[in-house]
Amino acid sequence: MSEVAGHELSHLSPAASRMGGAFARPKVIAAACVVALAGLGWLYLGLQAASISALTALCQATVPSSAGVVGFALVALMWGAMTLAMMLPSAAPMILTYAEIADTAARKGEPVVSPFMIAAGYSAVWFGFAGAATLAQFAFTRAALLDSSMASASGLFSGAIFIAAGIYQFSALKHACLRQCQHPFPFFFANWATTPRGVFRLGVRQGLYCLGCCWAMMLVMFAVGVMNVIWMAALGIVMTIEKIGTGKRFTYGVGVALIVGGAAFVLLAVAAHWPARII
Repeated sequence: MSEVAGHELSHLSPAASRMGGAFARPKVIAAACVVALAGLGWLYLGLQAASISALTALCQATVPSSAGVVGFALVALMWGAMTLAMMLPSAAPMILTYAEIADTAARKGEPVVSPFMIAAGYSAVWFGFAGAATLAQFAFTRAALLDSSMASASGLFSGAIFIAAGIYQFSALKHACLRQCQHPFPFFFANWATTPRGVFRLGVRQGLYCLGCCWAMMLVMFAVGVMNVIWMAALGIVMTIEKIGTGKRFTYGVGVALIVGGAAFVLLAVAAHWPARII
């Protein structure tokens, strides 16, 4: 197969031949995949932020009928874009590790599957999370915990989310999943697949590890405002740093910061409702 590809490239112009040779390499495809999909996610979120008033009006619907269905679809699309924008960059080391192994195999003439398949499996897990988050958003809105602008309507609610996310940073499940995210090579070495379905399943399994690592921190968006782009970027950076392999100290530090922030939300909420002293 590689000889046929080389023969075909020899009939192209030098520039086209170089471009074709580059994009035949899994590492190039993987990098382009991460950049393109994450970029599309941020672009869509930027457009949504620019037209937030229209989305807010649709999100006020709490019953899935006509306008409610449209609102639900738009919110689900928003959460889907958010997961692409925030989670794909943090998955880049995993996807590039797969691509590096596949690149080595391709040079040896062994069959490999495009990194698009592992990225698709990974994204499928987070799109599932996006659907669950959409249902949660409508439930929180109906319970008056979120206001019409998709921001928290209760300091106690925000504080509870921050504290829960902070506590999760110290859990055994968090660190078990984080180890898998930080060191994907042993996983790929033990579970290597050479069919599209098999590689898609690898992506799903890695996506589940990532979900187990990051779901609690993603829920912080309910506390700070679902469309708060600054917090999206900040949390995305924190989760990416965690997966690079910074050790437990950084993860514990983030947990402490979240718990302290949550306690501050709770104290401010209690102080705001504290009965005034009668003089």
